[in-house]
Amino acid sequence: MPRIAGVDVPNNKPIGIAMRYIYGVGPYVSKMILKDAGIDETVRSKDLTESEVTGIANIITRDYIVEGQLRRQVQQNIARLRDIGSYRGLRHRRGLPVRGQRTRTNARTRKGPKKTVAGKKGVKELHRG
Repeated sequence: MPRIAGVDVPNNKPIGIAMRYIYGVGPYVSKMILKDAGIDETVRSKDLTESEVTGIANIITRDYIVEGQLRRQVQQNIARLRDIGSYRGLRHRRGLPVRGQRTRTNARTRKGPKKTVAGKKGVKELHRG
C-alpha cells in the first residue's frame, strides 16, 4: 500500500480512485494532481514506482491542504462562527442543520435518534355543574 500524505491508499484500485481516500482530495483534485505528476489515472496504485509516489506526495504538500491540517482549519472556522454568534454558529452549537434544511421532519443526521415525547391525555371534565 503506497503511503501518501500520511494515508495508506488501497493497492488494487486505480490511483485516481485510491487518492480519494485522502481527506480533502476528491475526483477533481485527484485528476489535477495526477495531471501535474504526469501519471495516468488508470494505473493501479500497487504498480506505481517510489519516484511516482514521492512526486504525488510532493505535489500534495506543495499545493494542497489535506488531512489533519484541513480538519483543523474546518474546526477553526466552525469555532469562529460560534464565537462571533452568527446564525450558522448557533445552528452548529445546537446541533441543528446549518444550511437551511427543514427540521419539522427529517434532519435526523444532525438531531440524532428521535426522542419520543408522551402524547397529551384527554382533558378531564372538572366542572360538574
